[in-house]
Amino acid sequence: MLRVALEGDGLRGLLVEQPAASVRILVPSSGTDELVIPGWNGNEFLLSDGSRPVLRTFTPLRVDNEVGRLEIEVVRHPGGAVSGWAETVAHGAPAAISGPGTGYEFPPDAQRLVVFADETALPAATQLIETAPPSLALRVHVEVVADDAVSDVDTRPGDHIDWYVTEEGSVPGGRIVDAVTAFDGLPDGTYVWAAGEASAMHAVRTHLFDTLGLPRRRATVRGYWKPARH
Repeated sequence: MLRVALEGDGLRGLLVEQPAASVRILVPSSGTDELVIPGWNGNEFLLSDGSRPVLRTFTPLRVDNEVGRLEIEVVRHPGGAVSGWAETVAHGAPAAISGPGTGYEFPPDAQRLVVFADETALPAATQLIETAPPSLALRVHVEVVADDAVSDVDTRPGDHIDWYVTEEGSVPGGRIVDAVTAFDGLPDGTYVWAAGEASAMHAVRTHLFDTLGLPRRRATVRGYWKPARH
């Protein structure tokens, strides 16, 4: 993970009140240092030549409204549009931010929250751990791609985190899907939050809703990314 800090007066008004919320980051297109604000065509943002801008969604890790500062964490990976920008960006380079998007609201009747996340969702999962009500029990499952990606996350007594390190060439999100399908039932009062690779999250939805019959209001499942096409 690479932590990036963005600063500007416009961030003084960015209020993020819920954990696991989102912001969208716009950076210059590949091969240029110029930041061009795209136009909205009624369906998507496009640049004047019809191409798509480099616009990606991230969890706002920390926000300081007093100084106008936002921190995000970017998963370092070859070929990533924002990842490549973050690796080489110079101090003071331009970027634009919109948001925040809706985060997670802890249900008042929840007794237990089971969290499933890959590295891209680890900042959001960490916020859920940090802000969970004292009465809510947590069980967290996190998939990472290397041993050194296992991080120290503060947990309360009784909470538990399972880390899964994938082997090279493994299907993204496969260990998360295995962890989800290991559940043959979820008792009343148990809620689920899951986020990660889109195909894996589709499999998670299928098991929770179709196999286990979990009411949809008791699960939040979000596809955060898709593998690059070659």
